[in-house]
Amino acid sequence: MSISVARVTTLSASRYLQQLAKHWSHKMEVAFTAEEGTIVFPNGSKLDMRADSETLDIVLTVPEGEDAARMREVVASHLDRFAFREAPLTFDWRKG
Repeated sequence: MSISVARVTTLSASRYLQQLAKHWSHKMEVAFTAEEGTIVFPNGSKLDMRADSETLDIVLTVPEGEDAARMREVVASHLDRFAFREAPLTFDWRKG
């Protein structure tokens, strides 16, 4: 398993969390509130998010054999689309 974590500074963390969860809820297993969300991808990857007033914390777990860098890019590019007014967001990806 590969675990990547990022803390994204934004005053709209809750809005972006909810938009991303709703966007993917039609195709993936999704559970979310205004403060927390989990998305399970078909390839077995899992995205956990937690929003507060200033940051969106992200934990991306990718199974062995899957492309972790690609999954990080998928998450970041989707969030940037929702954050078009302040994009690109800064994702300081590091090992979890």
